[in-house]
Amino acid sequence: MSHRRTSRSRTTSRRRKRSGPVRLVRAFAVAAVVLVLCALAGGWYLYRDLAGSIGTSHALGDDAPRSVGGDTNILLMGLDSRKDQNGEDLPPEVLDKLHAGSGDIGGYNTNTLILLHVPAGGGRAKAFSVPRDDLVDIFPKPPAGGSPGHGQDKIKKAYGLEKARTEEKLAAQGVTDRRKLETAGREAGRRAEIETVRAFLGVPIDHFAEINLAGFYHLADALDGVTVCLKKPVKDRYSGADFPAGKQTLDGQQSLAFVRQRHGLDGGDLDRTRRQQAFLASATHKLDSAGTFTDPVRLLNLMNTAKRDLVTDKGWDLLSFVKQAKNLSGGNVEFTTLPIERFAKHRGEDVNIVDPATIKRLVAEGIAPVRSTPPAAPQDPPKPGPSKAPGPGRAPGGAVIDGGRIPCVN
Repeated sequence: MSHRRTSRSRTTSRRRKRSGPVRLVRAFAVAAVVLVLCALAGGWYLYRDLAGSIGTSHALGDDAPRSVGGDTNILLMGLDSRKDQNGEDLPPEVLDKLHAGSGDIGGYNTNTLILLHVPAGGGRAKAFSVPRDDLVDIFPKPPAGGSPGHGQDKIKKAYGLEKARTEEKLAAQGVTDRRKLETAGREAGRRAEIETVRAFLGVPIDHFAEINLAGFYHLADALDGVTVCLKKPVKDRYSGADFPAGKQTLDGQQSLAFVRQRHGLDGGDLDRTRRQQAFLASATHKLDSAGTFTDPVRLLNLMNTAKRDLVTDKGWDLLSFVKQAKNLSGGNVEFTTLPIERFAKHRGEDVNIVDPATIKRLVAEGIAPVRSTPPAAPQDPPKPGPSKAPGPGRAPGGAVIDGGRIPCVN
């Protein structure tokens, strides 16, 4: 009997010794599951909060042409407006930091227009910058026998022209509520800008994002600064830009001055376009390198920026795109400035003369899927000849900025 008791006690002791580590492992497993569930719940809550708070628009339209094969074209529109999403002036202290003048300056011009093409299944994304002063046909065109249309004008004006016309029409019908006029006007402006760009580039637009002037400021602050590089020092009292040459990290106020400066730059607006490209390339690169997607504080700041400054189309699944953006944020974006033919005057204003057929061809070739081709037969090297300089007033086009590096710009 004593032998049996001793055996049982030894067996029980061994079980207890083994059960200690087992219980510990189980405890850790349960804790891990709880943490994962909490993280998922927190992530879902943050996404629900973002999706419910960000500004949305029906301007794209359910019947708009769409890309096929899984590709996605996104139009990024940067408004040069000193007003918030409700048409109210930005606070004076914000305007002072932005160095952007009063709320009456700037209107509703889309001074930044970028078509971002995200290919299906990954691969390098393409971003096409449209110079804001390109002379194009402004849409929507009037119906037969209807009121006169906008005709040709700077592409940046499509938004503001249609917004003003819509508000005037509604006011004539007796609408006096300022918030209703602002909402309807902005929706009409977005539709006009989207339709104008779509017709100009000759490609579908699947989604769009609109950001106001303060968005660059808040984005840079949310990322704790954005690194840029200048070829030479600059100082401009209009934008507030005052930077040395070389690589440097800019805070929100400095970033806005950087992307807004055009006075004193050799290429004027075209150099400003390349600065916007450089800023966005650096910002998307920092999204990954700074661990933004794994840093709760930085991610929350970025979400707050989106709530304040961003408007997107109603049907855009932002959660899916954020997953795509994680892949894009390593600098896997190629920026190109669409070319212009020459400069001219139109209704007393400086404009860019462009060849719409050339623009459509370049964009179509740029977003076409890459196909393997057999190696070309060896040929004799070309004989040297005189170089061809661009014609008078012709601006260089097709400038490429690799988002994987920090490019130096004017």
